[in-house]
Order: sequence, then structure tokens, then C-alpha cells
Amino acid sequence: MTDHLYYHDSFLCEFDAEVLDSSAEPRPCLILDRTAFYPTSGGQVFDTGTITFADAGDSGVRVVEVVEQDGGTILHLLETPVTIEKGSHVHGQIDVERRRDHMQQHSGQHVLSAAFVRLFDMPTVSFHMGVDTCSIDLDAKILTSAQVEAAEKLANNVIMEDRPVAIRFATQEEVRGLVLRKLPPVERDKLRLIDVHDFDLTACGGTHVSATGQIGCILLRKIEKVRQGWRVEFVCGQRAVATARRDYSSLAESAAMLSTQLWEIPQVVRKLQKETRGACKAREQLLEELADLYATRLLSDAPIVGGRRVIVRTFSDRGAAFIKLLAQRLTRQTSDVVALLGSASDPAALVFAQSAGLPFDMGALLKEALAQLGGRGGGTKDMAQGGPARAEGLENVLGDLAARRVNL
Repeated sequence: MTDHLYYHDSFLCEFDAEVLDSSAEPRPCLILDRTAFYPTSGGQVFDTGTITFADAGDSGVRVVEVVEQDGGTILHLLETPVTIEKGSHVHGQIDVERRRDHMQQHSGQHVLSAAFVRLFDMPTVSFHMGVDTCSIDLDAKILTSAQVEAAEKLANNVIMEDRPVAIRFATQEEVRGLVLRKLPPVERDKLRLIDVHDFDLTACGGTHVSATGQIGCILLRKIEKVRQGWRVEFVCGQRAVATARRDYSSLAESAAMLSTQLWEIPQVVRKLQKETRGACKAREQLLEELADLYATRLLSDAPIVGGRRVIVRTFSDRGAAFIKLLAQRLTRQTSDVVALLGSASDPAALVFAQSAGLPFDMGALLKEALAQLGGRGGGTKDMAQGGPARAEGLENVLGDLAARRVNL
């Protein structure tokens, strides 16, 4: 079993150790007699860093992942294989910035979870630490914005008070006399407790700050309903500063583009959305009127041959929506129309339609056209549509298809 140095000192970022074992398969790794590298556990992700060898005098090898096995043995997964004998002495160096970030996020999570319990009796059922953000899942049926703001305010008040955060160890018997926010799922002889003075006491094996002021701040980002309750996304410390800076930069750029103030962006966006909806509605109306005009003109110009009018047309400046409208107008105005319409715009489109009662199969005709042009599509006997893979030769394919299959 590896001695877990981080259990006693979260600020320990350098240590000396002895190699107990090494392996190259399935991934290169080292097992040490003691380590300050934290393995993924309890929602907190692993440390990274380097291990150097006392006899080699080189820059060492990168530790890219840390895993704890059953029984407490820690695997240090390495970036490259190494050849080293058992009993060799090594020096470990933790990535300090990454460790400090993890301490801020994890300690912030304890304070935030305790705030939701104290204010609204909403226990945390899970915690996840991501690369950019963290989240807790609350056991709650309803979570309002007012509750989120209240919990955030209480948590930040505790941070500003700079309360001591202590590491304690207690037996199962001693724990029975304590009020813990959360117990671990597995019963152990001795529990490691994280004590935020006069605010939160919970069992945890993670790395933590020594005072709440070191968390910096907590910023709640988003809430969403999930299967087991409500998920709250948050960031702490330097992550909160970086996130706020990124958000401000994005808002400032958006405000400049809209020629408005930051706080007026929602109002301006709502106005633009309303205007856009109106413009889309007007465009749809104009498109329908244009389709009506085109249909009337095409029908008046199309000769009746064999009791039907065959209209074959390819448009270079009209899209799929227009040729579909046009096909509908053509086939509904008279009972004798077969329309094979194509759009050569990007993306290309095909719409084949016939008046109800005519004997052709538009789906089969479309399939034949797409066999030559590539792409996908389908439909019914009276109307089919699809997207050819290419527009080259579109007009020739439609003309040939009309001559061979429709103009009989």
C-alpha cells in the first residue's frame, strides 16, 4: 500500500520516495512507497507533474494520470516508458497550479453544498470536477433562481470570513457523536474529515485549502433539471476570475456590434428576434406570392400533350423551399400537371410532383434521378423530394427523365 501524503498536507507539492514496482504494460507506470500525487476519486480529478530519478540526473518523466487500486496502491501513469530498478529513489514534483485549482474547486464545493443544506435542506448527491467548470447534483424537486442566488451569497460570505479548514481523523465510534453532512458509501475503520469551522463537516479524501479565504470566490453559472434532481454548475477562485473575464469580453464585443451597453444586450436581442420573425414571415409571404406567379406563367406556357402538361425547370437562384412551393401550386391549380423541378443553388435540391390521379410514380422517378446525381431523398407517388450530391448535369438529367418516363 502507498502512503498517501496528500491526506495530511494538501499543500505538499514535492516529495522523495522509493520505487516499489514498475511496469510498461498496458501503460508505463510506477508504484512508490509514498506519494503526494492525488488519484481521481470522489469527483476530484488526478494530479499531474514529474518524477525524477536520483541516479539519472535528468529532467524526469511526466506523470499524466494517477489511479488508486483496491487496497490503496497508487499507480503513477507515465508519458513515456522508463527502466528503473526496485528500491531506486525518486523525487516527485506536483503541478502546483493544477493542484491549487483543484483545492479551490473542491473546497468551494464543500462550502456550496453546505450552503444549500443549511438554507433549503438540499443535499448534494454527486460532485463532478471538469476541466472548465464543476457541478453538483442536488436532491431537490424544485430549485429557483432566488435560491441559487441565496446559496451563492452565503457561500461567498463564508469565504470572506476566512474560516479555518482543518483535516481531522475519526474512528467509526467517534463519528457517531458528530454531525456530518455526508458519510462515505464504504465503511472504514478511520475516516478523514474536512472541517470548515462552524459551517461544514464531511468525510472526504480530497485536497483542500487551509482557510476558506483561499477559495477566492464562488460563481454559480447554470442550473438544469436532471434525473436525480437539479444540477448546479459553478467555478471557484482563479477559474471564476477567468470565466468572468471571458464572459465580459464576449458581452463587450457583442455590445459593440449592437451599438449598445452591456446591460441592454438582452433588450436589443429581443427586439432583433422580433424583427427577424417579422422579416421571415414577410419573406415566406413573398415566396408564396412568387410561387403563385411562376405557377400561373408556367401553366399558361406549357402545352398539353397527351392530356397532360409536363413542366421541367431548373433554377440557379432559388432554393428547396421555393421549388417545393412551386410544385404544390402547379399540381393544385390543375389536374393534369407533372412537374420535375430542380435547384442548382447550394445545396442542390429536387422536387418531383404530379396532380392527384395521374399514373406516374414520383418516388420512383426521383430514385432514378438520384442514381445518376448521387444523394438521398424519397417521397410518395404524387410528390418526392431529395438532395442530389452534385448540381452538374441537373438540367440534362431532368430533361432526359421527362422524355423517357413522362412524355410517352
